[in-house]
Amino acid sequence: MKSPIPDYLSKVLDRVRDDTSGANADYIEALAKADPDKMAVAVATVDGQVYSVGDDDVEFSMQSISKAFVYALAIEDRGLSGVLAKIGVEPSGDVFNKLSLESGTNKPMNPMINAGAITAHSLVGPADATAEVRVARILKGMSMLAGRELKVDEAVYEAEMKDWHRNMGLGFMLKAAGIIECDPAEAVKGYIRQCSINVTVRDLAIMAGTLGNGGVHPVTGQRVIPSLSVRQVLSVMTTCGMYDAAGDWVSRVGIPAKSGVAGGIIGALPGQLGLAVFSPRLDKKGNSVRGMSMCEHLSNDMGMHMMDITQVGRATVHTKVMTIAGGVKQEGHELEIPIFELRGAIRFAGAERFTRALVQQLAVPSEARPTHGKHHNACAIVFSLKEAYSLNDVAQKLLREACWRVMSEGRRLVVIDPNRVLSLKGNDQLEKSPPKIVKSRQEARRYIGGAGCQKVSSHSDSGVDI
Repeated sequence: MKSPIPDYLSKVLDRVRDDTSGANADYIEALAKADPDKMAVAVATVDGQVYSVGDDDVEFSMQSISKAFVYALAIEDRGLSGVLAKIGVEPSGDVFNKLSLESGTNKPMNPMINAGAITAHSLVGPADATAEVRVARILKGMSMLAGRELKVDEAVYEAEMKDWHRNMGLGFMLKAAGIIECDPAEAVKGYIRQCSINVTVRDLAIMAGTLGNGGVHPVTGQRVIPSLSVRQVLSVMTTCGMYDAAGDWVSRVGIPAKSGVAGGIIGALPGQLGLAVFSPRLDKKGNSVRGMSMCEHLSNDMGMHMMDITQVGRATVHTKVMTIAGGVKQEGHELEIPIFELRGAIRFAGAERFTRALVQQLAVPSEARPTHGKHHNACAIVFSLKEAYSLNDVAQKLLREACWRVMSEGRRLVVIDPNRVLSLKGNDQLEKSPPKIVKSRQEARRYIGGAGCQKVSSHSDSGVDI
């Protein structure tokens, strides 16, 4: 059995593929020449599982996405109060590179516009840090977040330096206002280098997943960002991360996010996952056209909007074994049936963990995966929803797909669902050939003991359509 998540992500790409509106950023030569048809999407769960499809190995520069992580570094190095003394947290309502400061304080409005980002860059490292020390600190921090060594794209950096005059104007303005203390030219050069760091969507999904996991790297388990910094970064991403489209973004997508003019967007959903999308064509506000559509599909289909409280609580997944006694044998041994148990309120994260457990436990040896799962030869499977008290829409769809994929392999499937929380409607094949639905483990045992392990007809995958 294979996971339905990559299939779903591929369908997200297919939904937006025909939208060729927008255009590459034309004020940076390297970005203007990028292939506008490239696109990719990646999702990283907070426990380290990464799914990606499309052009997921294509590198592109972080651009303004770097602002969120450099802001976190500045808070770690200078303290939150020290950073707030220099940078505000209010949405500006203006374009990202406007030459303006907050009236009365002379501070940049927030760290997600260029003036605030240049200031945040100047606050990385100790007060006497040189430009080289700041850039090295940022590159090391970004690499720790991505889980691999990242590098500056020198071609992008040189192209941006040819048109640095507006950012240089911001630098001089900040210096005159007493906001930055270092040489403004060095601050702007360093800011442009941080924007020129190359990543893939997989890198960005893991980095966003670290934010979603409270600052703990989802793959290594190492704390990379202090929890207080994460709270501050996510708060500002929510209100300011999408520039003057932030309000529309929050109402439609509802995920703390940050975009970049190379076509990337990250989103971090606390306690659940990080996501990243990539497509170079931008709208008039500097956000990826297809990227925003992908994020909206993900939010709506997977129930990711942070204000969606139709389902509360956390889900847990357990795997147990039920022995069928009384003469029923498989390969000369008493029949052992794996039980995959879901508990609590099931949303995308819980359903994803459930399907992942199935894939791992039922895996058969192949070239891609030479080892087999613990229950690869199980002739019958039990899903227990006895202690699951609700499933949202995406959980329903993923579980229906899991049912169908188990049955498609010729395995007998029994679902313990006394409260009927799982609906089979929406999958025509399941409605025609449903699994056995029972109310208790004892009833499941009796059914499997009577049916034994005779082969059941297999079917082809239905293809997930969340």
